[in-house]
Amino acid sequence: MLKELANFIFQFSWLNIFKYVTFRAPLGALCGLLFSLLVAPKLINYLQKKKANQMIRSDGPQSHLTTKVGTPTMGGLLIVGGVLLSVLLWMDLKNIYTWLVVAAAIGFGLIGFLDDYLKIFRGNSDGLKPIFKLGGQILVSFGLVLALFLYRQEEALAAATKGELSVHPGDFYFPFIKDPIFNLGWFYIPLGVIWIVGFSNAVNLTDGLDGLAAGLMIFVSMAFGILCYLAGHIKFATYLQIPFVAGAEELTVASLSLMGATAGFLWFNAHPAKIFMGDTGSLMLGGLVGLFSLIIKREILLLLIGGVFVLETLSVIIQVISFKLTKKRVFKMSPLHHHFELSGWTEIQVVVRFWLIGGMLVLLGLLTLKIQ
Repeated sequence: MLKELANFIFQFSWLNIFKYVTFRAPLGALCGLLFSLLVAPKLINYLQKKKANQMIRSDGPQSHLTTKVGTPTMGGLLIVGGVLLSVLLWMDLKNIYTWLVVAAAIGFGLIGFLDDYLKIFRGNSDGLKPIFKLGGQILVSFGLVLALFLYRQEEALAAATKGELSVHPGDFYFPFIKDPIFNLGWFYIPLGVIWIVGFSNAVNLTDGLDGLAAGLMIFVSMAFGILCYLAGHIKFATYLQIPFVAGAEELTVASLSLMGATAGFLWFNAHPAKIFMGDTGSLMLGGLVGLFSLIIKREILLLLIGGVFVLETLSVIIQVISFKLTKKRVFKMSPLHHHFELSGWTEIQVVVRFWLIGGMLVLLGLLTLKIQ
């Protein structure tokens, strides 16, 4: 919004600096950070008065029943609010990706909010029924992927008539290979839905220790800020031999806004947490990152950059399959972070070590840019 306002009022002034993503993206990060930092104390006090506390699962680590009881949840409202404010202030409102981000933040944030609210209202850990929760995620994801697919079709057709570069909506890329390995056509839509829903739930599963999911998401959102910027500039994209996605550089603002808002939340979520993000935040975080990966055609790379989230999800899948087939558990408890808790690691050790692994995976993911 401020970009359009500056262009309208100050066409020949120094405020033309607002047109540069490299200027607006850091401001978006700062805006998201300040929003979380300033609003958090009031939100925490309000939630405490309303007794909007996290419902601790009885089948989790027994220590959590004493150390985490009474901590308010729905802290994801800080991240959702910070992202929406920053995006609407600093992104180009004429860019379709701006509105896809807004729709994803609101859609997944609302599903998570309803889930958290029902847990608080009922006084137990049962929120939305799984069919409604998953159904809502699928519905939101389908709308996002369909809109992206149809837009890409029109964009590719227009670019072809002008002899310009563009990505085709169904193209599927693999790291280390510069050309798409195949075109999925309309089958890309169900794949995209699965991708967004899957990563939304992966972050949700990881959000079980103070600061764990938030800290990892700071690394991941920073990485996608870099990837989106490179993908949206034809010179960088051509040099690195990665897909050029016109307009994707605007997502740098969204990615860094997400990073800033999450960092501000982490200030209060660090051990011992004063507030939990709840599904309000975790579903939205995963949904947004999944959307970013689809837009810039870095779907497979997300599995590496967000590798800790993937490992957490795999641990749950392996545990369930193993127990159903053999009645034996592979891990002491899943998701994976609980296994290490029960193995003798302190909560802070688990979180910091998982952060370090997440940071290394992000570096490896960025390294693939030079190996095409």
